[in-house]
Amino acid sequence: MAANRTRRLQKEISDILKDSHSGITVTSPSGSTEITDFTHFKGHFRGPPDTPYERGEYDIDIKITPEYPFKPPEMRFITKIWHPNVSSQTGAICLDTLGNAWSPVLTLKSALISLQSLLSSPEPKDPQDAEVASMLLTRPEEFQHVAREWAQKYAGAPVPAPGSGKTGGGGSGGDDEASLQNKKKLEDKERKRAEDRRRREAYHGYNPAMIDRFTSMGFQVEQVVSAFEYIGIDKADGEEYELEEEYIGDVTARLFGEIRAIGAGGNDFMGQMNASATALVSFYDM
Repeated sequence: MAANRTRRLQKEISDILKDSHSGITVTSPSGSTEITDFTHFKGHFRGPPDTPYERGEYDIDIKITPEYPFKPPEMRFITKIWHPNVSSQTGAICLDTLGNAWSPVLTLKSALISLQSLLSSPEPKDPQDAEVASMLLTRPEEFQHVAREWAQKYAGAPVPAPGSGKTGGGGSGGDDEASLQNKKKLEDKERKRAEDRRRREAYHGYNPAMIDRFTSMGFQVEQVVSAFEYIGIDKADGEEYELEEEYIGDVTARLFGEIRAIGAGGNDFMGQMNASATALVSFYDM
């Protein structure tokens, strides 16, 4: 079975290498055309024309399962891309061809062509990345800008010359300046989104204001989150709510116990912490 699979893959890759017009290539993970491991490849294609991804160069990680070709290869984007059907964090792909619609008659080449076509025809109603899908559905112009900027930043797509009209300007100096200002705004938004994602991850789904009431006492975010999770504080889908006094006591006791365990600070520090705990209970009672 393994020998049959290898022979089939050898033929598939040979066919890909012979077809110079498709723009699809498959190499070893290191980029060599001398392939000895037929369980792990790197696919490559160029972003299709008339899309934000135009002329970007996209690499795809390809892993062959033991059940291939009766089950699809495992594929993910190595190159970061802003697309509703691809995770902007992990490169995971939502595509029927790589799931329920897979058939043994399909090949690595047809799968990569389907991925390339996905860049021309995104499906925001069946997303892999909800944030990107929401932007495409509600703010399509902003989506186009961010997708193009990611193509330029991560996929090496060329940056249009000033006045070319590719970035939404009409060719005048004023339009070029407006495009630069718009680009800066989008970059600021992207940074804020990244910061918000990191913040949400750090708080493990808890409302930040609830955690920060304890961090104001001198504890670290991860300490408070750990205490909340240990005690079983409800995350309430990230909504803020008033903690019962019993829970406040449990959290502070847990936090002080951790500090004693690591021998931090001595009696003066513990006195300050106890005073802070009293203030926190008073805050919730207000």
